[in-house]
Amino acid sequence: MRHLTTLLLTAALCVVSVVSAPGPAHAYRNVRPGATPDRVAVISDSYTNGTNFGGQGPRSWTAQAGRNLDAWGVPITADVAAEGRAGYVERGDHGSIFRDLTARAVRPDDALVVFFGSRNDQGVDLMQLSGMAHDAFAQARATAPGAKLLVIGPPWPTADVPTQVLQIRDVLAMQAGMTGATFVDPIAERWFVDRPDLIASDGVHPTDAGHDYLAGLIAPRIKSELPTR
Repeated sequence: MRHLTTLLLTAALCVVSVVSAPGPAHAYRNVRPGATPDRVAVISDSYTNGTNFGGQGPRSWTAQAGRNLDAWGVPITADVAAEGRAGYVERGDHGSIFRDLTARAVRPDDALVVFFGSRNDQGVDLMQLSGMAHDAFAQARATAPGAKLLVIGPPWPTADVPTQVLQIRDVLAMQAGMTGATFVDPIAERWFVDRPDLIASDGVHPTDAGHDYLAGLIAPRIKSELPTR
């Protein structure tokens, strides 16, 4: 679950390859003629970078979600900052945590900021995790005061979820609630459970089919958080 990349969105949003270069988040447009796009920022880990197992470029869940949103008449311009091995506390392949990625991706005119993950924070001090999640959310709020926040907890591909991952989920749910963010719980919703065909042979990363599955789950959540047209 730990690789890197600061990626972007081809028609909307972009999960980790084995390696990529650090840098600012990149923006992509998905706009219908005459429509004003909403700005969206995405902060995540290798589930939003694409790996050698799947989800690279146009096959990433973010790119596919963007195409879904465009088809629904919800054009967006999105900046995606995702780094393998990164979490709210755990530093990624290039030394970033989610707070750093927030500074890279979020802009003052964003309509929505999406945080997704991270199982990489397994084993960290829970008080520290709580504080660092608070800081990342607060930074997003300060940079984009008009934006909504959508916090997606870490998914787990089986029903046998480690206690540490459940603890991460609970801390993020608490901080999301305190920040006024919408929280999505992939564990309670059983994302990937009983779908081994969607997870690669490493038992961690989504395949191309897994990214398509993620796009189908996340795009409607993004749509519901954006201003009504």
